Amino acid sequence: MGPSFGHTVVQFFSFEIPFISGPRHRGQSRAIAGDANASDARETNKPNRLISRELLQRHPSVNVRSAGVLARSNLRISGSLRHSRKNPLALFICPIYILYVTNASAAQKGRGAGLNPTNRFEKISLEKDIDWNPDDDRPLRTEFYRDTTQSVINYNDSPDVGFEASLNPYRGCEHGCVYCFARPTHEYLGFSAGLDFESRIMVKERAPELLRKELSSPKWKPQVLVMSGVTDCYQPIERKLQITRRCLEVLLDFRNPIAIITKNYLVTRDIDLLSQLARFNAAAVNVSVTTLDPTLTPKLEPRASLPQHRLAAIRELSAAGIPVNAMVAPVIPGITDHEIPAIVAAVVEAGATSAGCLPVRLPFAVKDLFVEWVERHFPDRKEKVLGRIRDMRGGKLNDPNFGTRMRGDGVFAEQIHDLFAVACRKAGLPKPRPDLSTASFRVPKKPGRAEQTTFEFAAS
Repeated sequence: MGPSFGHTVVQFFSFEIPFISGPRHRGQSRAIAGDANASDARETNKPNRLISRELLQRHPSVNVRSAGVLARSNLRISGSLRHSRKNPLALFICPIYILYVTNASAAQKGRGAGLNPTNRFEKISLEKDIDWNPDDDRPLRTEFYRDTTQSVINYNDSPDVGFEASLNPYRGCEHGCVYCFARPTHEYLGFSAGLDFESRIMVKERAPELLRKELSSPKWKPQVLVMSGVTDCYQPIERKLQITRRCLEVLLDFRNPIAIITKNYLVTRDIDLLSQLARFNAAAVNVSVTTLDPTLTPKLEPRASLPQHRLAAIRELSAAGIPVNAMVAPVIPGITDHEIPAIVAAVVEAGATSAGCLPVRLPFAVKDLFVEWVERHFPDRKEKVLGRIRDMRGGKLNDPNFGTRMRGDGVFAEQIHDLFAVACRKAGLPKPRPDLSTASFRVPKKPGRAEQTTFEFAAS
C-alpha cells in the first residue's frame, strides 16, 4: 500500500522565490496555524536552490491560500491547503521559507517506520480528509538531496560514546531500522524522524575533498575517526555513489585510523583499502548483528543485509586481516534477547575477535515509531516488550542520562549483560577490542613539492 497524506515537515531556506499558485484540485487538507522563527533559517543558499528546483520539477504547483502574516522574524500560516491526489507533495513558497508537505504512511513494504510524525520543532501539521482513499496514493520513493556542508568531521564530548571524532557521508539512512537512535537528527534538517529519515537522504558529495582539506590542516590532531556514528556509510546508495570508498582512499593517503560501524555486506567491496590501512594498525570494522532470524530482519531493518550476509562479511574481513568487532545491538527484550548466545557463537565462528552489547534506545520520536512497529508485528507481545523496556529505562521508554542510557538499568538490563558475558566466556571472548594507532599518520606531499611532509606522532 502506498503512502497516505499526513503530517507536515518544514524546511527553512533563505533565498527569495515568489508565491506559486496553480489550478485547484479535489481533496482538501486543513493547515493548522503555527509559528516559525526566521533565526532557524539556514544560510546555505546554493544547496537549498538545488533542492527546491528538484522538488518543483517533480511536483506541479498547487493552490495555496494563506491568511497569515509574513515578516522577516515571524511567519504565521493559517488557512487551507489544496492538493491533488496525484501530487500529494504540496509546497508553500514564500520569500524566506519553503514549507513542504511529506507523505505519512501505514505499513509499507521495504520501510521500517509506519509513521511520519510531525517534526518536534514545528507546530504545523495536516489532517487527512475523512474520505481520503489510501489506495489512490503513490508508492513512497527514496529521494536524495545535495548536502553542501563545508566540513565533514564532527566532534562530540559525550562521556559514554567512546569516540570524539566522526565522519558521516550521508544524513538519513535507507536501511530503515525502526529502532535507530539517529532518527531524531533528521528533525534538525526540517524533516521527520519517521519515513523521511529513510526516504529523504542528504548526500555529502564533496566529503572526500573536504576530508582531505581537514586532515591536511595544522589544526588536525591525528585521532581515530568513526564512520557511521550516526547513519550507515554503506547504505544502498553507496553502491552507486562510492563516497565512502573515496573517503577511505583519502584516509589511506594520510594513514589516519578509521573505525567503521555497519550492517551491510557492501563493506567487503573495500577490503583492498581496509587491509592496507590494517597493516598500519589503522582500520577496524564493527558489524552489527541484531538477529539471526532472516524473517525478522526485513521487518526490523528492511533494507539492511540479511544475517547470513553480515556473518559472511565478518568472515571475509577477518580473512583479509582486518580486525572485526561484532555488535550485538540493539538488544530488544522480548524479541531478540534470547538470541544473544547464538549470535555471539556465530560471530566468533565467523572470525570476530571481540564483541559488544547494547540494549535498545528510543529517544524522542523513535518511541512512537517503535510502539507502532511492535503493535503491527508483535501485537501479542506488545505489553511484555514495552514493559521490559520501561523497566530498563526507569519507568519510561527512554532514559537520556549519561551512564545509564547505553547500559540500561534494572533487572532486565542486568539479565541482558549477564547473558552476554556468559556467552562471550563460552565462545572464548572477551578479547580486547582493536587498539588503533596514529603512529603512521602522515600528510602526503602536494604536487610540486620536492619532498613529502611528514610528522611523527606517539602511538595511541
